[in-house]
Amino acid sequence: MKLVTLLSAAALMTTTLAAGEYDALGKAVRSAWPSVATVAVVCDSANHKGAIDAIAGAMPGMKLIVVDVKGQQDMGKALSTLGSRHPDAVVLVAGDKVAGDGTGGAAFLIQRMAAAKVPTVATTEAAVRQGAVLGLGAGTGGKLLANAKVAGVAGVTIPASASQI
Repeated sequence: MKLVTLLSAAALMTTTLAAGEYDALGKAVRSAWPSVATVAVVCDSANHKGAIDAIAGAMPGMKLIVVDVKGQQDMGKALSTLGSRHPDAVVLVAGDKVAGDGTGGAAFLIQRMAAAKVPTVATTEAAVRQGAVLGLGAGTGGKLLANAKVAGVAGVTIPASASQI
């Protein structure tokens, strides 16, 4: 019984943390790019339901497109889906094994989206170093970080308050 209670408490804490994890990023996206109406998330959706819900909650009024990927073999299909659905921005999910920060899938996604003039945003400094245009969250120490080079490729502006990497 204690183990069930302990596991339930851990799951609830994880949900609570995920619920606020994307709030600041959502505000930064709305502030930097007010015309963003559709946001896409590319991840293993079964393993990141909490993050998907948190992103949806942090970006009210925006349409959320979830592209499910289970492995690297799905990245081509994901890009095809994104190409046909035309998101205004893509949010990386930290810790996703397929398209999360630091993965080859994220690098592939960031490059292709920037070339298509679609910025990628994330919650970690690692993602911004990898090519996400904006990053804000626990993984940035609460600082708004920006990658000006990729912003130029994607054709978007970065907030003056952002620290450039």
